[in-house]
Amino acid sequence: MRFAKLTRIATCPPKGFARARRGLLLERAFVAVRLRLKKMGRRHRSFFRLSAMDGRSPRDGRVVEELGWYDPHAKTAEQQTSINRERVEYWLKVGAQASDTVRNMLKQQGIAAK
Repeated sequence: MRFAKLTRIATCPPKGFARARRGLLLERAFVAVRLRLKKMGRRHRSFFRLSAMDGRSPRDGRVVEELGWYDPHAKTAEQQTSINRERVEYWLKVGAQASDTVRNMLKQQGIAAK
């Protein structure tokens, strides 16, 4: 019965939809590498590292490459971020996807993320 419900939504699911659960199509990301922030620091004094990571690893898991850092508590805007622009552009060029937060950070730095 669940399959009949799916066929009403879409007779042939588009590429990128891997499995169905409870009658809903769930989108599965086929991205191997993601650019995201890794939380560090201490309590009430967060510090983040911009990292290229496997999409399936946890937030603070194993890193493929460190690309910079972000300190939200810095006094000036210049001290707030440091990004290795060449490597970020390389990872974006080979197909890595940035998280929403990283995408906004890159946009502020003038780096175009898809």
